[in-house]
Amino acid sequence: MINDPFHPEEAIAREKESSRRKLLAVVCAVGLSALLLVGYAYMRNRHVKQVAANSYVPPVDNGLPKGPPLVHVQMDEPLLEKGNTIFGGTVKNISERELSGLSVALDLIKRKGGAVEPRLIAVEPSRLQPQQEASYSVKLSAQEYGTIRFVGLKADPQSTLIAYSSSPGKKRPTEKLEPRVIVVKKGRPGEFANTPDNPVKVP
Repeated sequence: MINDPFHPEEAIAREKESSRRKLLAVVCAVGLSALLLVGYAYMRNRHVKQVAANSYVPPVDNGLPKGPPLVHVQMDEPLLEKGNTIFGGTVKNISERELSGLSVALDLIKRKGGAVEPRLIAVEPSRLQPQQEASYSVKLSAQEYGTIRFVGLKADPQSTLIAYSSSPGKKRPTEKLEPRVIVVKKGRPGEFANTPDNPVKVP
């Protein structure tokens, strides 16, 4: 049996070739990992930008006044009285200047058809010094109007809307039911008070 002679040069060459392959595999793995990390970071950054863009709502100019409030409005709970709705409250001047020509702007929504009827309610007194209070009130037909919507507060010059803050006012008082006394006339002994032959009207 003939054994192959041992060649140390070939063994060294094979070992170097194996080391090169291992090093190349490591470099490829590191490069691939880096590429995946860069791609992930790019996609995440893009996703964050898209979410931010979709969640941003541009401001809409709805005509309401901007800036610090000049008055504080309290709105009482509406009262029902003999088929009418009474809506009112108070207005306080919280600015450092006099306000004049004050009025409350309302939208009255009718029960039939839902038509909107704008209306201005005068504030009494209509001229307020700083920290002075006034009141407003309106009586409406409960059958004609179903909803009252507070729009804002107007003042001079030219009856323009002004900035305001608001809070609930007086609560509706609890309704008291008056007891009714029913009087039944007594009949003769042994007779019913209310029979077909002797009817008695019960109030």
